[in-house]
Amino acid sequence: MAIIALRAWYLESYEPLRELERRPHDLRLSKNSLLKSALRADFLDDLATVKQSAWFARYLDGETVEFYIEGSGGYAIANIDLNSQEIYFTKRDVAAQLDPTIFLALQADFPESSLALRQAVTELLEEINSRSRIPLSITELLPETGASLRPNAVLLRQIRRSLLFIADGTAIAVGAADRALLSPAIGLTLGYALGVKKPEQILVMQQGRSDLGGSFPFDLPRHQHGIWRDHPALRSQLQTTLMGNLRRLRLWPES
Repeated sequence: MAIIALRAWYLESYEPLRELERRPHDLRLSKNSLLKSALRADFLDDLATVKQSAWFARYLDGETVEFYIEGSGGYAIANIDLNSQEIYFTKRDVAAQLDPTIFLALQADFPESSLALRQAVTELLEEINSRSRIPLSITELLPETGASLRPNAVLLRQIRRSLLFIADGTAIAVGAADRALLSPAIGLTLGYALGVKKPEQILVMQQGRSDLGGSFPFDLPRHQHGIWRDHPALRSQLQTTLMGNLRRLRLWPES
């Protein structure tokens, strides 16, 4: 039986798939078995080449080593048997399968907060792009006041495939049990994002309002939920959180 070699790319830092597949692959594999959550394969590269690779050194150091395997998706190495030249992978959601976008969910029911959030994110993104290997863009949702928002395939895909999801969680009213009420569009998109994205990919920014009290209706940890009252505070919180979330993707050289 002829061996069908699969190309595999080592994911040291973030690269979207369309860019990743343009560069030479890092490993050639022959698939032995494929399960829903795992993959067993022989590596076809020379053993000495594998031992000298950067990804193998990281594996020996106990780090999580990710690959994108053509036709199969993202995986992390679970174990390597050098004697039989076998690698065991576990299925993993990898950043390479996401688009280089920030999804910005805004609302028109209290436009002051969304305008400030849009301005702060745009300014910060300009600074980030000035040194980023891969330029990031903003995908923006801003429904009209009182307009109904129905989930559709395009909207859900944009949220699901974004690198980061940022929502304006500013209250527009106070409901029962002293719970703050969010814009319906924000409630819909945030609820979906919480179900499909990792915690470090979600950030909710809330403008404190002296005219409205109430507790936030979603139970989010501090690193996912920021409250601000003026532009300097908003800018500072965004910079700390965004830079922290993007730094793990290694978009720029560490100083």
